[in-house]
Amino acid sequence: MEKVAHRSHLGQLFLWLLMIVELSLFYSACSAEIPVRKILNLGDCNPHVRLQKSHHNVVIDNGLIEVTIENPSGHVTGIKYMGMDNVLECGNPNSNRGMETKHVKVIAHTDELVEISFTKNWDFRTDHGKTVPLNIDKRFIVRRGVPRVYMYGIFERQEDFPDAQMYQLRIVFKLKEDKFRFMAISDTRQGVMPRGEDRDNTRSQTLAFKEAVLMINPSNPQFRGEVDDKYQYSCENKDNKLHGWISDDDAVGFWIITPSNEFRTGGPHKQDLTSHVGPIALSMFVSTHYTGIDIDVTYKKGEAWRKAFGPVLIYLNSASSDDDCRKTLWNDAKRQLSEEIESWPYNFTRSEDLPHAGDRGEVCGQLLVRDRCVDEELMQAQSAFVGLAVPGNVGSWQTEGKGYQFWTETDYTGRFNIKNVRPGEYNLYAWVHGFIGDYKLDLNITIQPGNKVNLGTLIYDPPRNGHTLWEIGIPDRTAAEFFIPEPDPTFVNPLCLDAADKFRQYGLWDRYSDIYRHGDVVYTVGVSDYSRDWFFAHVLRNTGNITDLSTTTWQIKYNLQDVNEKGNYTLQLALAAASYAELQIRFNNLDAIQPCFTTTRIGYDNAVARHGIHGLYRLYSINIPGNRFIRGNNTIFLTQSRSHALFDAVMYDYIRLEGPAV
Repeated sequence: MEKVAHRSHLGQLFLWLLMIVELSLFYSACSAEIPVRKILNLGDCNPHVRLQKSHHNVVIDNGLIEVTIENPSGHVTGIKYMGMDNVLECGNPNSNRGMETKHVKVIAHTDELVEISFTKNWDFRTDHGKTVPLNIDKRFIVRRGVPRVYMYGIFERQEDFPDAQMYQLRIVFKLKEDKFRFMAISDTRQGVMPRGEDRDNTRSQTLAFKEAVLMINPSNPQFRGEVDDKYQYSCENKDNKLHGWISDDDAVGFWIITPSNEFRTGGPHKQDLTSHVGPIALSMFVSTHYTGIDIDVTYKKGEAWRKAFGPVLIYLNSASSDDDCRKTLWNDAKRQLSEEIESWPYNFTRSEDLPHAGDRGEVCGQLLVRDRCVDEELMQAQSAFVGLAVPGNVGSWQTEGKGYQFWTETDYTGRFNIKNVRPGEYNLYAWVHGFIGDYKLDLNITIQPGNKVNLGTLIYDPPRNGHTLWEIGIPDRTAAEFFIPEPDPTFVNPLCLDAADKFRQYGLWDRYSDIYRHGDVVYTVGVSDYSRDWFFAHVLRNTGNITDLSTTTWQIKYNLQDVNEKGNYTLQLALAAASYAELQIRFNNLDAIQPCFTTTRIGYDNAVARHGIHGLYRLYSINIPGNRFIRGNNTIFLTQSRSHALFDAVMYDYIRLEGPAV
């Protein structure tokens, strides 16, 4: 699907200067969910890869799958597999198939492999004001003896291209709805799904967030009373490697596999869409989901840019038709994912924009943590996330949207090895579970083909001004450890019943008004338990009138036996998400006209409405003069002061009060 919005200045006197675009670059379909059994043996059928070109289509056939691509638009219109003439929905109109190309070129054609390229170069004379200013090269690869289609895109902007904002770049597949009904995203999130028509207003009720619907009269009565929302099936980049659909009637699985996340934006924790009712399967390249416009999606005239997205692959598998075929297909898809990751980077792609293994480098080292208020000795940064991204400020990898990123986790000693890094210039970033803040190495790292950079021992000094007086939560960049209520029984999605996915249930924000109907959160240090007494999101109070939402003020009560009135205390405030919110903080005087601190208006991530347990991470180190405190009982007031819309909210990651520096 392509949506392009334009702005003009002074009527017709000026040309279009800005394009805001959402691109779906490869048309396909969605899939259904799977479990596992015995995969059919297709290895005896291993003919050469064949290619046929006509004025209307390009057909690639390896005896296992047959892929039809419209010529010259580059739209995938057919995938034939295991007696299914087409796993894709044929009725999807061209207007809903994304960017079209104009030229086709055979890059490689051997007995073992076909790689074909569909291209379009943006032309100011014919395209200005009509299409996004972007050169496009869509590549498809079919190899011998395997039921897979590899796809990648190379996108380029030249310096003289006008300004543009590209909010979404993605591959979208719409599968045959009468076939693919079972969706699988993970071991716990999989099941039979409603039909696309069940989301129509004749069969469902649109809820407070427009993507969420309550099934009222679905085609299958088993879905009556269930909620469906595509954001309930989101996944973090680091885990978003496999998802798809199953056709029970044919015992066939359709899977999107992503062996590397290097092309994805926003780092390993950015969340994005996977599969959803349609049936739809997506591979998201770029999006503002769970970040909003804080992520960099603006491309200015004078800024040349080129990037390869992918490869991702469509993997089709089949099993004997029995009660276990879903399990068999899902487990086989996971096996195939492991095989693809082991084979990365691929040695069969023909574009210089995808360096092979010998043309890449690696970076290794060890990360230690120094926080003498926790331990006098250096601590090993166990299971820390360490990554390379475009040079920028501390933590800028979260909102970086144009370059490549390479991430890994440290072992129990804090050692890391980032492999298969594309040549280029990077900064090294990290964050450590259990410690606030972000690490950045003050050194630009240049990766050249075949080289290995050993950084030795690196030391992270997390923000700290004094000893901990009290703390709430765990510094892990999410609100997952706080109180997540049971969902309203009238708004349940069965795919989110697992404890780890409980936060994905619809309407949890309204449970706050039910549970705290007589007053807001009051947390007493040393008495309260944050897993029971600290609501996972600081939301507004729903009074029943959507135009009359009430701001909420939470209290933290604590006792100080001694106060250093001449010293400075520090409140370390880490936020896991923020959406059109303003958090104001007052000490011991709720009626003070001016707060002691305000975040001002922050955030566009919409994590509450989109069922995410976090959005973008923010840390505030707030200095408080000692004369703000009193000996004995003290109270901190936290007010979310914006109430323009239902989902104005923040999520907390961690709060800590530190005494004066010693």
